[in-house]
Amino acid sequence: MSKIKVVLFMGGDSGEYEVSMASSKQIKNHLDPEKYKVYPVLIRGGNWLYTNESGEQIPFDRNTHSLMIGGEHVKFDCAFIAIHGTPGEDGKLQGYLDIAGIPYTTCDVTTSALTFNKYFCNDLAKQYGVKVAATIIIRQGETWNADLLVKEVGLPCFIKPNKAGSSVGVSKVYDIAGFEIAINKAFAEDDEVLVQQFIKGREMACGVFTNKGEVEVFPVTEVVSKNDFFDYQAKYTEGLASEITPAPITKEQSSECRQLTEYMYRKFNCKGVVRFDYFLTDNEWWFLEVNTVPGFSSESIIPKQAKAAGYELKQFFGALVDEAMRENTPNL
Repeated sequence: MSKIKVVLFMGGDSGEYEVSMASSKQIKNHLDPEKYKVYPVLIRGGNWLYTNESGEQIPFDRNTHSLMIGGEHVKFDCAFIAIHGTPGEDGKLQGYLDIAGIPYTTCDVTTSALTFNKYFCNDLAKQYGVKVAATIIIRQGETWNADLLVKEVGLPCFIKPNKAGSSVGVSKVYDIAGFEIAINKAFAEDDEVLVQQFIKGREMACGVFTNKGEVEVFPVTEVVSKNDFFDYQAKYTEGLASEITPAPITKEQSSECRQLTEYMYRKFNCKGVVRFDYFLTDNEWWFLEVNTVPGFSSESIIPKQAKAAGYELKQFFGALVDEAMRENTPNL
């Protein structure tokens, strides 16, 4: 039986490049070599490159959706997307793969694009009856008034790029004087900036994925940051945050979070593995954001939750590929 050919897309053009590289390394190391042949392809700017074991760089042909190796076009059975941010999490790569007819491990174009836009995502979550922090959007070139913003969202508040992940460009602001620096920092990452109400509470994360057509929800994780909040440094620097799985919450609270996660996964029409983040405040769950390409590095939450749920990483990553192919070929 021939091996399943998987193109592993990594890198990308956002501030999460290094996170993607760490995620892809873990995926490559744990996809079963007896079943899958993995071809890591680095996307950076206009370059799509596969580097073989000899160090030779081979361009990925976007017209034929293949690699020319040994005089033959290598075509792919599935794409494993490990790019956090653009173009892997915002729907751009998904659109290309739809045209190419290659199944992939993430949400589709519509869901990816919508959930990557935090402002639109929050509005939709509110329509679904979920608690969401008060949020104001500022677009590039628009004027803003810090006093008016504070009247709407209060202090402290968060200022963040609308379309970015891993807390890149995010600031927690305590006074009027901090607005200009924080807004400029966020604009350095995106052309839209959110000013968002601070919700005091415990930060929680819950992963969910589809396996053989059935939705499975992972145990809840509590995130306790040693920094002021769970920023980029705390997320990816060992020792700066504790991620406790399962979270030390009541059975009722855990059940509520997991039910909410499955509800949101289905309502957003998600596919593949997705992580939902929340604040738990006064026994109420506040939606923070959804990550449709969550981290897969050794420091990331999803691999830890998968292990807590009884999955070996080889089994888990394989299940993501198999499910992507099953959805594309219902008889599998």
